[in-house]
Formats: sequence, C-alpha cells, structure tokens
Amino acid sequence: MRWFRNASVAAVAVAATLGLAACGGGSDSGDKPAAQSKGGAPIVVASFNFTDSQILAEIYAQALEAKGYPVTRKLNLGSRELIYPSLKSGELQFIPEYQGAAITTGFGKEAGKTAQEEHEQLAKLFEPSGISLLNFAPAEDKNTYIVKSDLAKDKGIASISDLKKLDKVVMAGPPECEKRLPCFKGFTDVYKLTNVTFQTIQEAGPRVQQLKSGAVTVIPVDSVSPLTADPGYTVLKDDLNIVPTENVVPAVNKKVLDERGADFANAVNAVSAKLTTDVMRDLNKRVDSDGEKAADVAKDWLAQAGL
Repeated sequence: MRWFRNASVAAVAVAATLGLAACGGGSDSGDKPAAQSKGGAPIVVASFNFTDSQILAEIYAQALEAKGYPVTRKLNLGSRELIYPSLKSGELQFIPEYQGAAITTGFGKEAGKTAQEEHEQLAKLFEPSGISLLNFAPAEDKNTYIVKSDLAKDKGIASISDLKKLDKVVMAGPPECEKRLPCFKGFTDVYKLTNVTFQTIQEAGPRVQQLKSGAVTVIPVDSVSPLTADPGYTVLKDDLNIVPTENVVPAVNKKVLDERGADFANAVNAVSAKLTTDVMRDLNKRVDSDGEKAADVAKDWLAQAGL
C-alpha cells in the first residue's frame, strides 16, 4: 500500500467524494441471527481507492456489524491528502492504514525498521489529531518490484541491486513514483543505479502490458497482487530496504474508542490477528482477477475465520 495512492485532490472533489461515496448500513447476514445492536451513532468506516483497502474496510465493518455495532461505510475515497483532514475532524472515524506509508507519505517522516517501531511511531504522530491505533495485523501490503522471469533467469537478476547488470533499465510507474524514495528515487539515490530511466504510466493495467511486451523493464506492484505469485514474473528482493514494512493497522477516532470501550477494541483486534499477507493476496485475487465484490469476499473470509 501504498505511497503511490496519494495524488493531490482538488478541494471540490473532497466534498463531492465524501458526500457521494457513502454507503451506509450492513451486509446481508445470511442465515445467522442478527447481533443485538449496541446502539449509538454509526461508526464511519472509510477506505482508500484501491482494492486491498476496500476489502479491509469491508472486513472490519462487517465484523463490527456482526457484534452489533452500527456502521456507515464511506469507501473508495482516494488519497491521504483527502482522508486525513476528515479523520482529524471526526467525519471519518475508522480506516485500515498501512504503517510505513502512513509515516512516510502521511506525515513525511522516515519510518522505523520494524513493524513494532512503526506502530509506536505512528501512534505518536496520530495522537495530536485525536486518532489512536489498535493492534497491527501480520498482513502487509507493500510496494514490490517485478521483472519478467525470462529476463531474470537469463541475466541472473534476483534483487534490485542486480539491475546494474543490465545496459538499460526502464521503470514504469505512476507520476508520484519518480519523486518517492520507496520507488524511482530510491533506485537512483539509494541503489545508485545509473542505467535507469523513468516512464510515467498512471494505470496499473497498461504498466503490466508494457512490462509483458518488454517495452519497460520493471514496475511496482502491491505485494498482495496476484502477479507476485505468477511464474511469468520475478519479485526483486529489496536488498537495501527502500520500502518500509507495511503492516495493516486500524486507525480509529479516539472518542469512538473511549465511548465503545474494550469490547469494541477486542472485536477489531481479533480480526487483525487473523489477517495475513497470504489471506489478503487470495482475497485481492478474487476481486481483481475473478471479478467478485469486495463485500462478498470479506463476508466469506469472516465466516471461514469464525469472526
């Protein structure tokens, strides 16, 4: 997840997105009896504008609904520039975040080296805004870099550093990538690659097509992308660690936590404890490759996980 999901959004789009993207209410609970309502104002659960975030928001929202908490969804909202002010104001109250990206992109700080360090660091950064963190999940969704496997095998490329073996490297990515240390800037400033150039391709689909055709050498993808398990592609080891750890963590309005108490926190933490990277990769595949709805795959997983 996700530094490159953060292009600036015009102020008029902020109001429009928050107003029109709301999708309130719960999901179909099937044959299970409805949980006794906890009452109170609905908890406003938000997501960024990419598949993984929407699935996570549905998972947490449905888990809370199953425990009787009223929930309003505001999904597919866009970037941190858009969402953070609404989190601070309390208009949005719950979002599954990604620790490293929240620190580096949301606050412009250098992230810690471990998930626990990041958790403590991000909690302090959010505290003045009245936002608290619950437990982080084992699941990570971080930027990874892939090349075609035939190229990797032919040239002996297993890591980003190995790209120096090539005469010419073309990275394709969204426009923000060029200036971000976890992306192209890291290739030039940290890995010191002098043979690499950058090509802006905004959408993920065309980037993959350009990689497949050989027009570009390397592209960033999410670590939960089905492409990372595709034998046609090789995931490069980030041997100099330009990409921080990206464990999923629920960021929640502190007033909501105080009002809802330990049962609420326990319900959320129980979900996080069972979320792994492999789980998220499978759920993302079901949505992105198989065309299922985020709400449906979230419901299935929660049932299987006993949540």
